[in-house]
Amino acid sequence: MTIESELMQRCHSKCELCSSGSNLSAYEVPPITERSVERSVMLCESCQNQIDNPESMDTNHWHCLNESMWSEFPAVQVMAWRILKRLNDHSWAQDLLEQFYMEEQTQQWAEAGLHNSEAGEQKKPTLDSNGTPLLEGDTVTLIKDLDVKGANFTAKRGTVVRKISLTDNPEHIEGRVNGTQIVLLTCFLKKAK
Repeated sequence: MTIESELMQRCHSKCELCSSGSNLSAYEVPPITERSVERSVMLCESCQNQIDNPESMDTNHWHCLNESMWSEFPAVQVMAWRILKRLNDHSWAQDLLEQFYMEEQTQQWAEAGLHNSEAGEQKKPTLDSNGTPLLEGDTVTLIKDLDVKGANFTAKRGTVVRKISLTDNPEHIEGRVNGTQIVLLTCFLKKAK
């Protein structure tokens, strides 16, 4: 019996994450140490596309994890946990993660794959308007007058901003202008020499 046919039997011809019955295929759960039913899950095309392309994740689709996370199969638990970790900025995903329980060995497997996928996703560098990399603590100069919403002033072109802080978004930095800490778009800045 092939891995695919064993998985189809195990999952009763339904996606093991969302229960869809269309376009199913076997998915090996990374890190792949061996090809086996125990280290694979049966996924529909929609789940697999979203896992392979995280930027296309449809948050509403993953509400199905509140059921699949309780699967008796470790590979399904690992996939559910990793997706919930990816969606951790949503309160419903945080709630499910707080309830989640896995055996210690399964937890280690889940975390190992998560670290591997995060290592593969290199964080984009923060660049100024000329493409020069910006680092924490750098000094920048504004290249355009900017109206600062909520602070009722205009940050003038040529204003120097010292000791900037980087943010999670590579297109934003934080800095102090006129005594007020504000977020600035990097496309309106150039690194000071």
